[in-house]
Amino acid sequence: MIGADFDIFDRALAGERCWLRAADGTRRRLPTGRWLGLSGAGDRRADRALTSSCDGPTVDLGCGPGRLVAALLQRGVLALGVDISPTAVAISRFRGAPALHRDLFGPLPGTGRWSYALLADGNIGIGGDPKRILARTAELLAPNGLAIVEFARPGSGSVTRQLRLESPSRVGSWFPWASVGIDHAEQLARSTGFRVLNTAAIGGRHIAWLRRPSTAVIARRAVDQLDQETSDEQV
Repeated sequence: MIGADFDIFDRALAGERCWLRAADGTRRRLPTGRWLGLSGAGDRRADRALTSSCDGPTVDLGCGPGRLVAALLQRGVLALGVDISPTAVAISRFRGAPALHRDLFGPLPGTGRWSYALLADGNIGIGGDPKRILARTAELLAPNGLAIVEFARPGSGSVTRQLRLESPSRVGSWFPWASVGIDHAEQLARSTGFRVLNTAAIGGRHIAWLRRPSTAVIARRAVDQLDQETSDEQV
């Protein structure tokens, strides 16, 4: 996002009605109530599911105003949020949840050592490239680390759209965003070196738990693949 987009996003977090418009003309209101932790029981159940398995250092990628980081800290779990919105980071810090104003593809503390990584609220779609996002998540996680990812509803496909933010007085620029149905989680996980442990539908939201294999498992797979290629060449 650029200047006008951040201004609209800030207005939304402040309570102004703002929308996300797709290139086909459809639009929907930004779910700022959910981001701020003010939504209904279904969303609260889904948020608990996103965080309940986290019992070690957790990084929330695209943390927004920090509701999940705050929930983890209340349980005594070490957690850090990362977001490119300065207002979202400021709100997160105000509520006592540590957050960094960073691009998640830039340098981040704890790279390769986080036990858990959260991609909530459809953040698997950041930049319109789910494989790139999940590959970056793998870099941040320790061996055997767990990525907890929120997907779109089943049957919605895996698509990238051009979107923009709008308020009553401002219109932002177009940017790419992907949507990945939960039924595509297995395929996406395999393509980025993850294994799907479980999926769940909670409060109308869809969550998958993805395990990053240990380095020993990755090395074993590489050897097996080399052995297979050698065998094929000898045939």
